[in-house]
Amino acid sequence: MEIIHKELEGNEKIEEAILAVQKTPSNETLAQALTAIRRQMVAGAHLIVSVDQIPEEEQLSLRTIDTADGKRWFAAFTGYEEQLMGSNPIMSTFTAPIGQLLETTLAAEMVDGVILNPWNRTMALNKQLIAFILEEKHA
Repeated sequence: MEIIHKELEGNEKIEEAILAVQKTPSNETLAQALTAIRRQMVAGAHLIVSVDQIPEEEQLSLRTIDTADGKRWFAAFTGYEEQLMGSNPIMSTFTAPIGQLLETTLAAEMVDGVILNPWNRTMALNKQLIAFILEEKHA
């Protein structure tokens, strides 16, 4: 049974949209997935992010994932079930508003974007896609 927190309610719509992109990749299914993310962002939904503590400092850093193509990504999860599928199910996590996470990612020079659900219903949002999602927020 998946644990649902109020901030994560509705994120299954994002998972369903990502699954549609995986099954039938097209501009239309991609647009539907980006719209699902945008709608959840506007509704105030959160994603789960994992963090590492920087040993020398008293602050947390978003955990990154390096992909085979040499790119570095922040990782975020739509729900705890997705997060627990990873190779390290015991990690420090917190929830963050989708819009805040996307804006942080866009401003971070050290990453290429954010990967949603890196273990299962995966979607990589590069900075171009993130800017597109946020453009609607600021319109």
